[in-house]
Amino acid sequence: MRVAVIQLAYGDGESVAERTARVTELVRRQRGHDLVVLPELWPAGGFDHRHWPERAEPVDGPIAQALASAARDAGVTLHGGSIVESGQPQTADGRGCWNTSLVFSPEGRLVATYRKIHRFGFGQGEPKLMDPGADIVTVDVPVAGREPVRVGLSTCYDLRFPELYRALLDRGSEVFVIPAAWPKPRIGHWTLLGRARAIEDQCAVVQCNTAGSHAGHEMGGHSQVVDASGAVLVQAGPDEEVLSVEIDIPTIHQVRTAFPVLADRRL
Repeated sequence: MRVAVIQLAYGDGESVAERTARVTELVRRQRGHDLVVLPELWPAGGFDHRHWPERAEPVDGPIAQALASAARDAGVTLHGGSIVESGQPQTADGRGCWNTSLVFSPEGRLVATYRKIHRFGFGQGEPKLMDPGADIVTVDVPVAGREPVRVGLSTCYDLRFPELYRALLDRGSEVFVIPAAWPKPRIGHWTLLGRARAIEDQCAVVQCNTAGSHAGHEMGGHSQVVDASGAVLVQAGPDEEVLSVEIDIPTIHQVRTAFPVLADRRL
């Protein structure tokens, strides 16, 4: 499976319209890949909490339409990072706002959405402004020359909760995709936890982080793709960068056969 990871950098001076045009052009340049991945909350700003309400939109809104068009033009499955989704509250005390990932088929159809389960902020930011997701989500990504690959979806802070990845594994995931807006001070955790999730679940891990600085926060970059043995196949630096890598799916099953640790699970 050929994967492109777009580690996007942005600051406070770029409008949502300008950023969307730039991002969709980057996606269109990735023709020939099976899967293209963008970072978390790139349209609204990962830490730009004060602008989230005005930048929220439904899953068929302008950002989704622009991403669908780019996926169709490039002929790729596009994990569009995430948006601030607006919709009807699901509970009496709900806000009707979620951190929602969007996945589009090579034909430009919305084939999966994932509402982030674990909200970061310790009572501020996401917990204050957004509702938590509740569903474990996987999507089958078509790959040229072979059967589709099952991909498990999660977002940023989710990476710290291994039980989510066990659940994704139990639903047949071979690859985990993790878009993020992970800040520079904790970037060592980002790279280490990505390798840990790969090793413990014997899955490949695709991590797409944000670069640049916005809303007073410096992002960490260092997107990476890790194979099922925990080896880093490719890693970005701190700045905007596009990674292109081939994930050998049969190797995932070879790792599981050669070291069948998953068969010894008791819980």
